[in-house]
Amino acid sequence: MSSSKEIQANLFSPIKFGGLELPNRIIMAPLTRNRAGEGNVPQDMNVEYYRQRASAGLIVSEGSQISPQGLGYPGTPGIHSDAQVEGWLKVTAAVHKEGGLIFSQLWHVGRISHTSLQIHGDLPVAPSALKPNGQIFTYTGLQDFETPRALTTDEISGIIADYVRAARNAKLAGFDGVEIHSANGYLLDQFIRDCTNQRQDQYGGDINNRMRLLLEVTEQVVAVLGKDRVGVRLSPENSFNDMTDSNPQQTFNAVATRLSDFPLAYLHILEGDMMTGERRLDYMGLRQCFNGYYMANNGYDLELANAAIAESRADLVAFGKLFIANPDLPYRFAHQLPLNTPDSATFYGGDERGYTDYPARSGN
Repeated sequence: MSSSKEIQANLFSPIKFGGLELPNRIIMAPLTRNRAGEGNVPQDMNVEYYRQRASAGLIVSEGSQISPQGLGYPGTPGIHSDAQVEGWLKVTAAVHKEGGLIFSQLWHVGRISHTSLQIHGDLPVAPSALKPNGQIFTYTGLQDFETPRALTTDEISGIIADYVRAARNAKLAGFDGVEIHSANGYLLDQFIRDCTNQRQDQYGGDINNRMRLLLEVTEQVVAVLGKDRVGVRLSPENSFNDMTDSNPQQTFNAVATRLSDFPLAYLHILEGDMMTGERRLDYMGLRQCFNGYYMANNGYDLELANAAIAESRADLVAFGKLFIANPDLPYRFAHQLPLNTPDSATFYGGDERGYTDYPARSGN
């Protein structure tokens, strides 16, 4: 006779959405590594990197720009050209051959770019012409951020069309779904937060207008991929890329509530501020605003992640640096094995060193 008492979920419990069955809830977070080849096309070492990590319940790819305008850093892959689609096809085939699942993260950096990174030397675009503090890494090294050009109302439909084309390309490239990157100070986040959005049209002003672009993008991308094949990533209090909001709890509770109108695979939240380590918001309150699966990220280890799932503060947990250094992270977690230490000097750019040469204990 089976017990009526539900078995408590943990990181190793399977979970289903969109016709997909994840073998565990250990998610590989999207990680910019700046190792794409010429034309921002995924290359052989990218194929190997993702293949090694296919034991994750789900891999979310590094951010992939939806258009040449969306480029913000050297060596980041795109998802807008035929060559890029062909490169990603090799990645997804390798992951699937190992039994893994992979979503593509769709990315437009907005103002976090530089004229030297744009095809015609154009200014980066943003909701409003507000210059971020700090510097950006370009092909010639660090340069000061520039004052971006504010998008016109008429141009916004073109941005949405770029997301739709990228979603279709992700499908062609064999991805199991996509994640819309609306976090960490990039374009969609710039529209949501009032520090970067001072528009006077229907995309600015109160939070209903500021989240309009994200909602329109989400609606169109879901129409391409279907039910439970689209995730959205938010970072309510992350100050990365010179971001703030006057009332992040109110702002992002409202966003999470509206995102519940869509049949999303999950809502991915970077909790706290990855620049300072502070965590001031009520994330359980935010989680309760969303009626689907909640993916937590930032600062979790095995113990904290299991506790979050057991206490229903999360349904899935994404890991970043731990997956960089441990291609077999689920195996190490399951067997409580020591973890490799990530080498921060090799996080961005370079070759296989610090990328595909971390030792695995599970034979992959």
